[in-house]
Amino acid sequence: MGLGPLMAIYQARFLKYLESRGLAKTKGRKVWVFCGDGEMDEPESQGAIALASREGLDNLVFVINCNLQRLDGPVRGNGKIIQELEGNFAGAGWNVVKVIWGRRWDRLLAKDKDGILRKRMEECLDGDYQTYKSKDGAYVREHFFNTPELKALVADMTDDEIWALNRGGHDPQKVYNAYDRAANHADGKPTVILAKTIKGYGMGASGEGQNVAHQAKKMDKASLKQFRDRFDIPVTDEQIDSGDLPYLTFAPDSEEYKYLHARRESLGGYLPQRNPTQDVLEVPELSAFDAQLKSSGDREFSTTMAFVRILSTLLKDKKIGKRVVPIVPDESRTFGMEGMFRQYGIWNPKGQQYTPQDKDQLMFYKESVDGQILQEGINEPGAMADWIAAATSYANSDFAMIPFYIYYSMFGFQRIGDLAWAAGDMHARGFLLGGTAGRTTLNGEGLQHEDGHSHIQADLIPNCVSYDPTFQYEVAVIVQDGLRRMYANNEDVFYYITLMNENYAHPDMPEGAEQDILKGMYLLKAGGKGDKKVQLMGSGTILQEVIAGADLLKADFGVEADIWSCPSFNLLHRDAVEAERFNRLNPLETAKVPFVTSQLQGHDGPVIAATDYIRSYADRIRAYIPNDYHVLGTDGFGRSDSRANLRSFFEVDRYNVAVAALSALADQGKVSKETVQQAIEKYGIKADSAPSWKR
Repeated sequence: MGLGPLMAIYQARFLKYLESRGLAKTKGRKVWVFCGDGEMDEPESQGAIALASREGLDNLVFVINCNLQRLDGPVRGNGKIIQELEGNFAGAGWNVVKVIWGRRWDRLLAKDKDGILRKRMEECLDGDYQTYKSKDGAYVREHFFNTPELKALVADMTDDEIWALNRGGHDPQKVYNAYDRAANHADGKPTVILAKTIKGYGMGASGEGQNVAHQAKKMDKASLKQFRDRFDIPVTDEQIDSGDLPYLTFAPDSEEYKYLHARRESLGGYLPQRNPTQDVLEVPELSAFDAQLKSSGDREFSTTMAFVRILSTLLKDKKIGKRVVPIVPDESRTFGMEGMFRQYGIWNPKGQQYTPQDKDQLMFYKESVDGQILQEGINEPGAMADWIAAATSYANSDFAMIPFYIYYSMFGFQRIGDLAWAAGDMHARGFLLGGTAGRTTLNGEGLQHEDGHSHIQADLIPNCVSYDPTFQYEVAVIVQDGLRRMYANNEDVFYYITLMNENYAHPDMPEGAEQDILKGMYLLKAGGKGDKKVQLMGSGTILQEVIAGADLLKADFGVEADIWSCPSFNLLHRDAVEAERFNRLNPLETAKVPFVTSQLQGHDGPVIAATDYIRSYADRIRAYIPNDYHVLGTDGFGRSDSRANLRSFFEVDRYNVAVAALSALADQGKVSKETVQQAIEKYGIKADSAPSWKR
């Protein structure tokens, strides 16, 4: 609830974006939103209505069904929700069309020379309006027409005629007129239609105007007969009494049947249905990112910077560059993207009517009507809704766009999890980039900013493909594969990639590593032979600690280590459970071996995994590890401190990696317990401290 209105605003906005950039013809199209008055209490429902008017979204229509009821009771029992919403939307600059009373009130309103009926309508509370429609005409006569003057107005009407006085949302002619005004007289503004209706309309005592209407699963026989009589439905008493109710439809030769099918044909087909896109893109080969596949030498930079270079390459691509949509929530400078301002421009439907403060600088803040970057300000839900609009353009406009939304990873799934789930449900395609990721990598910004669990949340969405890469070549391989799968093969997936802000050197990509990178695990460096050997796994920046931990083990204790880069424990887990399922359901077939199991076969020693995320991230593959398995992670709240201190605190630094490896070897009798104690003392690890999640 609430996400539809928010997403619709950005869908309408994205249609304007496509048109103003000359990418697609969207003029004349409208986005219609059907929602309820109770839903308007969701902050997302009205949170972006000012943007809709500010940017002139006259292609947007909200239809709010004001039946005055929530699930449990009235929306505003002591107030008037329609007037409240009218004030909100009118104040935000929308056209407001109210459809409150049906035509059966027109005669009474014409007789109301002194305005007493209008006054009564305005002062009557929503809670009372709901009650009236749960009773009958006699009750309405007594309690609504509650003064001598009002009673005189309806003196010539029967109780049944009073009961038949209808609300605007149930009057087809009034609704049609409202829709016509919204469709043809928007005047450069978005439009909201506030239609007064009755919850459970037609259900009688089983639900009409009842607080229990939302929980009503079926109508009793008396209510069914009343419903039949009210709407002239051809069902007999015998059919109702026996419970053998027919499925009714219009006869194929009836005017109603012909009209409905003619309208659907005119509108392009039947709903719900999903038309496969014909828009297949020619995406760059991996060689287009050759600079990222090679060693950086002495140059040190973060995976965020590596990504920005990859994005720049894509923006310059002659075939797909115009399709790329960079989206940022007011953090371009944090991610080193300000250089794109002047070259590609920030989209603004009004252009840039002011002189930017930094106009004389090379990378000045440039807004333009054909800008390519979507800058959303401090507005993660809006930016995500922007991303969804771009990520579903292939379906809504048959014109695929390639959105890259980069943000602080802590403010992704944790902040907009419902929208991310909706994106999966809608088969969105695109890239989410969790910047400044890792609980110990974003140093100094405390528990509100330090992300140690976004990959757990990402894996909850079945079609979200998530990675935590360490090196620039991993980022390049993953992005290129995403382009291939989503835009050349038209697969219904989207990618989540975490990026870090820690600088270090990047090696050459190991030969033939591409497919293993994509599967989630590859051998980065093989250790030597020996009786004392371990398997070390890591991802993101903590892989650097794993590498350093291997050096400590060899130099200080003569322990050899194979080092595995694991860009996706999530994909390793998905592959393993899929293999497990296949084996369970196909007992006569050759058993499948999980990829992680096959990778570790023939590699001796206990397995140690360390990441910048909570233990449950790497721990999910435990059942498929063919040896003893030990996981280090960043469980607990973040802290404001240096990277070294944070990694020591969470016990994921090189020293704790080394101690964990020695402890695992001691459990197998390969080294003594005294050796483990020696390492603890040598590396200054505080054995008597509380676990990180208790501090």
